[in-house]
Amino acid sequence: MNQARTAITNLFNNEPQMYTRFNLAGEHEGESNHVEMKLSSEDDDGGEHHNNHMTTPIIRSRKTRKNFCFMVAGALLLFFIGFLLGYLAYRSRSKDGGCQQCASADGADATNQDIEEYDELVLYWNDLKEMLSKKIKLTSFEDNISAFSRSSHEAGSEKDEDNAAAIHEQFLSYGLNKVWHDEHYVRLQFPHRSLPNKVTFLNPEEVVETPSAYLAYSAEGTPEGKLVYANFGRKEDFQLLSQNVNINGCIVLVRAGNNSFAEKVANAQNMNAKGVLIYPDPEEYSDLGEDTVQFGHVHMGTGDPYTPGFPSFNHTQFPPVKSSGLPQIPAQTISRGAAKKLFSGIGGPECPVAWRGSLSGIIYRMGNSSAEMRTVKLEVKNVNVEKKIFNVFGVLNGFVDADRYIVIGAQRDSWGPGVAKSAVGTSILLELARILSDLVKDGYKPMRSVVFASWTAGDFGAVGATEWLEGYLPVLHAKAFAYINLDAAIQGLSDFQVSGSPILLDLVEKTIKNVKSPVGGTTETIYEKIKRTYPNWKSSCVQQLSMENAAYPFLSYTGIPSVSFSVKRRAPYQFLGTNMDTMQQLKNAVDYQLDSAARAVTEVAAQMAIRLTHDHQLYMDYEIYSEVLKDFISEIRNYEENVKSMGLSFQWLYSATGDFSRAAFGLTKDFEKADLKDQALCRALNDRIMKVEYSFLSPYVSTRDAPFRHIFFGSGNYTLSAIKEHLNLRSSNISMFDEDLFRNQLALVTWTIKGAGNSLTGDIWDIDNEF
Repeated sequence: MNQARTAITNLFNNEPQMYTRFNLAGEHEGESNHVEMKLSSEDDDGGEHHNNHMTTPIIRSRKTRKNFCFMVAGALLLFFIGFLLGYLAYRSRSKDGGCQQCASADGADATNQDIEEYDELVLYWNDLKEMLSKKIKLTSFEDNISAFSRSSHEAGSEKDEDNAAAIHEQFLSYGLNKVWHDEHYVRLQFPHRSLPNKVTFLNPEEVVETPSAYLAYSAEGTPEGKLVYANFGRKEDFQLLSQNVNINGCIVLVRAGNNSFAEKVANAQNMNAKGVLIYPDPEEYSDLGEDTVQFGHVHMGTGDPYTPGFPSFNHTQFPPVKSSGLPQIPAQTISRGAAKKLFSGIGGPECPVAWRGSLSGIIYRMGNSSAEMRTVKLEVKNVNVEKKIFNVFGVLNGFVDADRYIVIGAQRDSWGPGVAKSAVGTSILLELARILSDLVKDGYKPMRSVVFASWTAGDFGAVGATEWLEGYLPVLHAKAFAYINLDAAIQGLSDFQVSGSPILLDLVEKTIKNVKSPVGGTTETIYEKIKRTYPNWKSSCVQQLSMENAAYPFLSYTGIPSVSFSVKRRAPYQFLGTNMDTMQQLKNAVDYQLDSAARAVTEVAAQMAIRLTHDHQLYMDYEIYSEVLKDFISEIRNYEENVKSMGLSFQWLYSATGDFSRAAFGLTKDFEKADLKDQALCRALNDRIMKVEYSFLSPYVSTRDAPFRHIFFGSGNYTLSAIKEHLNLRSSNISMFDEDLFRNQLALVTWTIKGAGNSLTGDIWDIDNEF
């Protein structure tokens, strides 16, 4: 045997060739990759494999030609047997789950790359997943959650800065490749120190409440007026109210929930109301105390509203502008106890049944402006204060495309304890940074980088996150390809909710099929538990991404695919934005299984991060937008006759959507044909995927005037939802229909979709410009 081995070695001037597994030694970016194939199952620690370049002289046999032929034949036979055994062992390893591609771990992703082609990573997916689960099972979260919620830590406060410093130190201790922070100087709004906000009945004067919380970015003022009640303060609520009551000059009482505080105030302002009062009705907030007041903001947007579209760096010269989303009327939150007093001063017709909440001992009425109704005075004395805030970052560098990265972020600040709102997300963010860093030390080599971000001023409308996006917009457009939001990720135990970009929903589904449900005493995955209750998980668990969510500016302003998710309970967690968001309340909501819930959320986020940074092809379902566009087309077909009467046609819009669908299908075919070991080719194809979401930002409107330009998820006149609403007006109230505006809407949306298809196609000479 030794003689045969020597003969084979001499024949190839190299080492033995019968090996059973692949191993990539540690490489630095820019160096060539060497693949080491070993007979042993153990890996060298970080060493590179160097070929033996010394020439071994071939010793010629002095035996007869016949003996020599037998020796060569025997050597070839042994070589063939060894090669066959090694090949079969390798194939067996692949089929038994040693999938080097995360996307192929479920056995259903044949359109991703052939797993045998990916030889850049040391660890197989099943090995990596097992290592990840073991590390997470050993993790306890409660101490960190308690540490980050011991007292109120509003943005810009000393406690907020202390938390930022603690996160910075922990990132450093994990051995991340770089840790840094950004400073921003922003205008935040706080109550006046000596002049409290107040709600008062007049004639005779009676103080109804001096609220303990407030609404940031409310207009300052002391309006007086009759009270009217407008349910949740939605557009349809105000439309119904205006048919029965004159809203002009009134103060509007609305209940919390269903839509954001900012939307309620904007809708009231559009109806010429003088002010807005918002209370938590027991119908939606039965767990809140009689005197509990909610905190929030009323800026219809994100970021510092006094530097819209510009980063709030120090000493930067800003134009004298402010956000168009700032309200012009005062607004204030009140307790349900105060609301009961106010309802006693509201007359007029009784409300529809759907408008009636659960306040005891009162009749829900719409109100009127008659002289006998009591007048209410609302005093809002909030003041703007410039604050220095810190965002804290750490990065785990990729080994191939280090300049392509995902961002994982969590809000750090909170008005009040903020256990569920900020402390949970911050704790999970830290553990993710530690665990993923440990996996790299254990041999995992991600292709792309991961950025961990701790934001502040989230309570004021994702101010810290938005200022960072505004400051680095051109870079982030080109290099950041996904955002995972961890805010309020635990609000219960039994249910699951997700919102964000459609192209990440398939990734979410694959992930929750691999993560065990946090409910104690079950072996089900999160997906299996959902399916027992909801046959179609997407229709039940996928929600529209709200402007209140920190993922919203990433998606709608920057065009970065974003996702936000949480484990919940059937009855919503009611304490966000109140002083009752405490550790005890959250433990009650999760049946005292807080660590179990945190481990499940951490594993979901970690698996998504690994899949996005591990595979050759970005794990993004870009073809899903073809289906979303088809749904939109089917909805507006009903208006074809109306459009024809204006001398217009949907034909160009149909053609643009068809072009996008063909381009998406073409990109899938390009991936199937490509050799994904070719790093330059793989990067070029992935860059086309990265442009999909960004291409749906309308290029025809100003980022300062309309920052949320995404035609699917943005706000403003040039979104798909705005087109549908405008077409509805032509049918329901033609006097309000603006034909010139509609012509512009149709043209700009059509060309935005056409541009998205062009971006997917790739090279300019491959684009079909024929409509």
